[in-house]
Amino acid sequence: MESSGSEPPVTPSRYESQKRRDWNTFGQYLRNQRPPLPMSHCNCNHVLDFLRHLDQFGKTKVHVPGCMFYGQPEPPAPCTCPLRQAWGSLDALIGRLRAAYEENGGSPETNPFASGAIRVYLREVRECQAKARGIPFKKKKKKPTTTEMGGGREDSSSSSASPFGFS
Repeated sequence: MESSGSEPPVTPSRYESQKRRDWNTFGQYLRNQRPPLPMSHCNCNHVLDFLRHLDQFGKTKVHVPGCMFYGQPEPPAPCTCPLRQAWGSLDALIGRLRAAYEENGGSPETNPFASGAIRVYLREVRECQAKARGIPFKKKKKKPTTTEMGGGREDSSSSSASPFGFS
């Protein structure tokens, strides 16, 4: 029996919905620039400006070096340090925007979200926030492959790349 076109629409996953919402938000940010900036002229500096712009909506307290609570994971009292976007949120956002850029016709070679400058910025944010909370960020150890453990051939499923393509 043929489909009559009355099938219910497929509900996008939470990830796909968030990716579309993030893409639309970034597009709106570019349109609000004076003069408005077309996506084709967007580069990593515009992405960095967007990430800094988002800090004003952050909910993560990041203590500054002069704060009496700097380096304390659970400060005992409030302070006037700024609220920022959490590193994990920014990292996930960049991953979604990186994918959306290419899904919307952008070339991987010109993807401003895949720039080394973005990776450096995210690393600096992560380190700064970890120091402010007194929690050293430790890289996760790579899982040993079967070859390293004395087994047979190397298991190709154990990739060291992050889900966002960052090494």
